[in-house]
Amino acid sequence: METTVWINDTQINAYNFKEETANDANSRQQKRKISFDFKVTSEEYHDVAVLLYKMNFRIRVPEQDLEFDASISNYSTSITDLYKPGQVADYYLELIEQV
Repeated sequence: METTVWINDTQINAYNFKEETANDANSRQQKRKISFDFKVTSEEYHDVAVLLYKMNFRIRVPEQDLEFDASISNYSTSITDLYKPGQVADYYLELIEQV
């Protein structure tokens, strides 16, 4: 099932979307954490890389009625160099709420 996730003003078509809470060891607060997979084509690669390098985001998930500020807690990609036309990489992203 696909879930629409907005990272700042960029729409991501997410798969395997998961929402959970995580304990912050320093503040002892519970924070929202989301994780999901998504595809990135070689044509989208530059824009996605520039977006993710910002590290801090406004997250909106309309279907889950979620909206919060977050930062990357974990990510991975199946291909690190998507400059060859026609390539598609699988990305995994975890975002944790910033309070």
